[in-house]
Amino acid sequence: MRDEEDEEEGWLLDSLRLYNDLHVFELHEPTRVIAWTGEKRVCIAGYGDQRRNEILQLLLPPRLSVKENQGLCPERDFKVEHGGFSDRPVYSLKHVPETSLLVTSGPPDSSLQVWRMEQDETDVIKPIGTIPTAGGDKPAWAKIATASSKSAWVLHGVRVSDVQVTEIESGKTVFRTASTSLDELATLEFLDQATVVACSAQGQLFLADLRQPQGLLGMAEDAPVALAPGGERWCATVRPVEDHPEIARLSAGGCIMLTDPRNMARPLKVATGCGPTSSLPGSEFLCVSFAPQLGECLAVSGFDGSVRIYNTQSWGPAPQEGEPLFVHRGHVFSSAEAADHPALVTAHTWHPCKPRTLLSAATDGSLHAWDWADPRGAD
Repeated sequence: MRDEEDEEEGWLLDSLRLYNDLHVFELHEPTRVIAWTGEKRVCIAGYGDQRRNEILQLLLPPRLSVKENQGLCPERDFKVEHGGFSDRPVYSLKHVPETSLLVTSGPPDSSLQVWRMEQDETDVIKPIGTIPTAGGDKPAWAKIATASSKSAWVLHGVRVSDVQVTEIESGKTVFRTASTSLDELATLEFLDQATVVACSAQGQLFLADLRQPQGLLGMAEDAPVALAPGGERWCATVRPVEDHPEIARLSAGGCIMLTDPRNMARPLKVATGCGPTSSLPGSEFLCVSFAPQLGECLAVSGFDGSVRIYNTQSWGPAPQEGEPLFVHRGHVFSSAEAADHPALVTAHTWHPCKPRTLLSAATDGSLHAWDWADPRGAD
């Protein structure tokens, strides 16, 4: 116990050097979703089994909203701007760009719920509809992604075989895959307005062209499972940059693979050992994300109470040991949970405009907003 207290005191002292900004908050209930609805606002939601789970839009503290450090900001807490209640756990939440719409999914089935953040004096997040899915009432929740277009679209599916794009307002199916693969989905993303990426739980990548009304998801030729035997689960994310798009995959065994979607025959970069060396708790909250303002950096979480940031610049196609550039361990020390049930990071996200600012949440209800100092001393 004394060693743990000494370690926590050491981290608190080091935090003065490690962070340019660090804000620690306690939510009424833990969240596994953090979705940006603008540069200053995020949405979160509960995922508990209780009958009602909160959905909230939060305004960031002013200090995190300014472009640069402009001196003291007296208000250091999040402010609730909109709120509502879901009668089911929220496992995924996406904001529809350039609208006030939200789409959520969660058990007990694969249907999607559509919400509107009312712009009147009520400040309510109001349910306005449900989108039935090809997964029907199967006990699985749908992976979702949203995109702005002439009409608001949502990409969704439970398995590779039932991936489809639905126009939210009309409920019309815009695209449906003709794939026969029954592989479970881990991630769905829009690469651009005409292309979607799917990553199966086994780590296999698929691409689809939405300009084809019904078509196969093209399967990549690489075999990431061969690098991480044991049936480990994977997740993925995309960086949709026109001249240099990339897909990052993360396995529960701590393997990261970067792939160019224009040439998926072999990965561009591979790193192993990107998770803790101790026993891994599972893959329920596995998460990988590209830094939108730092070209070669990405973050991973879901292994324990930390968020790890890696600089991939020196990585190559031959597997090498990944060495984190920075590790946020704040949830380990801010947790009030018992030592035999330590807090596990459930989600993290990069600020869309501030290069080194992230938000992260954990199973103990903690929500952290932090701006990390580059240990290399760069600006």
